[in-house]
Amino acid sequence: MATVLSIQNLTKHFGRIRAVNSLNLEVKSGQVFGMLGPNGSGKTTTLGMLMGVTNPTSGSFYWFGEGPTPQVRKRIGAVLEHPIFYPYLSGQKNLELNAMIKECSAENISRVLNLVELTDRKDDKYKTYSLGMKQRLAIASALLNDPTVLILDEPTNGLDPMGIAEIRDIIRKIAAQGKTIILASHLLDEVQKVCTHFAVLKKGNMIYTGPVGQVGSGTEAVEVNADVENLNEVLLAFSGTSSINKENGSYHVSLREGFTSKDLNRFLFENGIIASHLVTKRKSLEKQFLEILSESD
Repeated sequence: MATVLSIQNLTKHFGRIRAVNSLNLEVKSGQVFGMLGPNGSGKTTTLGMLMGVTNPTSGSFYWFGEGPTPQVRKRIGAVLEHPIFYPYLSGQKNLELNAMIKECSAENISRVLNLVELTDRKDDKYKTYSLGMKQRLAIASALLNDPTVLILDEPTNGLDPMGIAEIRDIIRKIAAQGKTIILASHLLDEVQKVCTHFAVLKKGNMIYTGPVGQVGSGTEAVEVNADVENLNEVLLAFSGTSSINKENGSYHVSLREGFTSKDLNRFLFENGIIASHLVTKRKSLEKQFLEILSESD
């Protein structure tokens, strides 16, 4: 896959505060890349530098192999901070103004309104929109010039559960069109549900990066039960068992590296035991995220 964004030793100081410290990162074409970290970790500052809102103290970054120029930025759509629209104009009229400012065709308006599911409300005044609808209109505005890359800073911040679900669905639809998305969030669940790759930032430092699919891909834990009296002894006899404990009537077996729940199930079957309950438990992104943050202290 082609490299869409390359960041090399990107640094930003605000006086004595080092908001971003020697950040190195690559985002490939088609990825939904999550920048994950607690508030104050440097996510918004990084996005601000990438969009030319703030100047780096040092370091460099390249979009599509080129330095930041007005022509390159036209290939990038962004929703940073709080979007600004005219409250007494309709969603349609606000987008027409934005299209004029961006010097792009107004023909895209109906398409982006449909994508963010605002077609039925396009003629209503912006001030009547809910917070979720306002955020969706902002995404529609960012997509007006059909950008290659979409940048979203905390896209579900302040939304209710339904609004969050709607934004997630829209992000998935945009990603399905082949666009590259860079998303900053402090919400673990958001990153795990919509992103393909992620990086963890803490106090301006990147302390982890990798595919979301690899989260918890190390050792497995298995929750198992069967209608036999000596199940504890049989589980201990399995060569892949690292440790075992009983909780809520089921056995929780931590497996050694290289062993899976299939191996355990096969072992039980070979010993004449059919499990009535066998569920693989992997580390959630939340657990791994908290471990990563604590390890970096």
